[in-house]
Amino acid sequence: MSDLTIEVETSRSSMAELRPEIDAGLKQAFPGGMLKWKWEGDVIHLSGPGAKGTIVLEGGRLVGRAQLGPPASLMRPVIEQKIRGVMEKAAA
Repeated sequence: MSDLTIEVETSRSSMAELRPEIDAGLKQAFPGGMLKWKWEGDVIHLSGPGAKGTIVLEGGRLVGRAQLGPPASLMRPVIEQKIRGVMEKAAA
């Protein structure tokens, strides 16, 4: 099991403001339905083969946290790059 944390600064003040960009970015970065996500209030819950995580807005930062097990742990660099890209684009 591998833990992953990604933090991205943002000037946006609410997840409601970020949500459309995050949804669009995840659809583009993970086509084909391998990654699933659902919103519970201001928290997005992510899940995929061997992975579970969340993205929240904390004190001017988007913070993504995930636990990666097999097979996701083998794809950690790719997963991290894609999630970070989605978060950075939404935060801009």
